[in-house]
Amino acid sequence: MQEKVMNDSSRSIKACAQYYGENAAAVETYLLEGERRALELGNRGPILFDDQGKLAREIRNSYSKNGFYIFENVIGAEELADIKKDLDQLRANFPAGPESKLDLNGNPAFNADSKSLTLLWSKPLGDPLGGTELANGRHQVKLFEPEASVDAPPAVPVILLGSLQFSDACLRTYAHPKLLKVTESINGEDFVPFNEALFIKEPGVGAAVSWHQDGVTHWDSKDFDEDIHGFNFMAQIYGSTAVNGVWVLPGTHKVGKIDIKNLVKESGSERLKGAVPMICNPGDVVICNRQILHGSFPNCGYEKRVTVNFGFHKKSSVLGTKGGGVHSEAQVFDEEIISRRSKSIGYAIEARKAKYKDEKPFDYKPFKSSGKTYVWDDNARKDLIDYNLEDLSI
Repeated sequence: MQEKVMNDSSRSIKACAQYYGENAAAVETYLLEGERRALELGNRGPILFDDQGKLAREIRNSYSKNGFYIFENVIGAEELADIKKDLDQLRANFPAGPESKLDLNGNPAFNADSKSLTLLWSKPLGDPLGGTELANGRHQVKLFEPEASVDAPPAVPVILLGSLQFSDACLRTYAHPKLLKVTESINGEDFVPFNEALFIKEPGVGAAVSWHQDGVTHWDSKDFDEDIHGFNFMAQIYGSTAVNGVWVLPGTHKVGKIDIKNLVKESGSERLKGAVPMICNPGDVVICNRQILHGSFPNCGYEKRVTVNFGFHKKSSVLGTKGGGVHSEAQVFDEEIISRRSKSIGYAIEARKAKYKDEKPFDYKPFKSSGKTYVWDDNARKDLIDYNLEDLSI
């Protein structure tokens, strides 16, 4: 088998380490060793299914063991180009700053009329969530915040929420039939949506996201298991390295809530022992368990990362559950809310069908049983405005 050629990030690793002063050598070693361990895990390859259409057993076992798996070459060149074009146009229409409703050209920003939270900002190379009470305080420690260059902007965008309403290309990727088939295999035919976002890590300014575990509602449930808080797909548009990528501590999705402060203390620093980065090429898609301990360091390197992020739940985890109040208002998710929020799947399937006419679309079983049908048009676009106010956040 030909060895997979990954992006060379050695130059960025050296540059990144220099931001850490007297700890530069330790940081460089940590990044290089983490990269080596990540590539030795063996949890990467194409999406494969068995004769019954279920996710291949070896992939399912690897995902269960490690808490993440890297599906290689999922997004083709044409689709990547579409996403990049959409994101470039969207970026040009970002607000000029956190308090602005106008872009740099004086036009209304893409989110000027949004009722929902759409953009999270940070100071360059900052850690806006670490050590705060935001997101229910799950980011328990604040990561080191290097000094950005003097010409860096005062604030940079970190996360764009509700992304499906702003990018047709991202909406189409959301309905990738192989990814939805993976979802069905893990979460069942009646799987439901969670949340969609773009993670933006520009070189030299991209912010950190401190170590944390996702999920709020089911940690003490009698039915707790490794899949109860769902998973996220992380589609890598430019690739992902040890410098700009998400790091995880394999296997921690199985052990319940973790005392992150104590783990940092035991490791001697924020560089947690045993953690590995997600090393990806453009077009790779990571499936990542939401319960796994994960985070990312500030992007002090030369390569940008943009991740198209979208997650799914088991319906049984959501129905009748009061949400955690992180991505949407805390409310009990009933059949009506779940059905309304699932329109994102219906519109996405139709939007993808219109673009990729030779591809067999995914068949979402709940629409068959309910008789619901969707059409992708201007009315559908209007219907998606502020759809993320009802994110199924558990």
